[in-house]
Amino acid sequence: MTAKQEQTAVIKVGGDMLATPEDRRALAQNVGDLIRAGWRCVILHGGGPQLNRLQTVYGLTPNKVEGRRITSAEDLQVVKQALCGEVNVDLVASLLAGGVPAFGCHGASGQLIQAQKRPPMDFGARGIIDLGEVGDVTDVNVHAIECLLNGGFVPVIASLGVDVDGRVFNINADTTVAAIARAMQADLLLLSTRVGGVFADITDPASRIKSMTAAESEALIQQGVITDGMIPKLRESFALLDHGVGTIAIGNAASQGAFLALATGSDRAGTRLITG
Repeated sequence: MTAKQEQTAVIKVGGDMLATPEDRRALAQNVGDLIRAGWRCVILHGGGPQLNRLQTVYGLTPNKVEGRRITSAEDLQVVKQALCGEVNVDLVASLLAGGVPAFGCHGASGQLIQAQKRPPMDFGARGIIDLGEVGDVTDVNVHAIECLLNGGFVPVIASLGVDVDGRVFNINADTTVAAIARAMQADLLLLSTRVGGVFADITDPASRIKSMTAAESEALIQQGVITDGMIPKLRESFALLDHGVGTIAIGNAASQGAFLALATGSDRAGTRLITG
């Protein structure tokens, strides 16, 4: 096997990017492009919109504090159903239809994502809050993931975790994919978002920032250009560049050829995070 064939891409896809059959077909095409170019792919997905909808069906109210989801024991049951029952199955089916040898699983499968309960957090004026059945990643079962890859499969992992006693936790997908990429020393970490990159002016497609250093990112945060959930996503991603992850890029799975362009260093799509 050549060095090119051994390159590994870890791909994070949010539930908003998996809402329709068209979204999932576009993702399958982009993943297929990478596989045909010799990449091994691991996919990690969330499912926020699907979870919110299912909670409403069950008469539960989604509850967040500063963007962090509070997960009660009842909520966790719905998390399992939404992520593993709906999102994972639909995504795997679409990938298979697109010629991608997807293998659906979740973080508790073979202890892929080992976790512990997150301790109560200090939210300043809001006080100390226990987020409930929410976990922090403690380890990643790289051996199990490698076994799937070596068997010719594309692992498609729902973002749950499990502790040594078999207790299951809800875990933020951005946190989980960062842990997987770091543990596997991935050549490429792809973060798929609807926006598909970082823009100086979100309303102007021509203002897309093709590449960005950590210092440039911090400057844009201070200027208010980068806001909300993108701030922790970028900060955590830049830290990975110092821990063995080769390249990190933000792109849109709905854009044809976007993943391969980012993997090969083309600047025609998305935003690449670089050292400097």
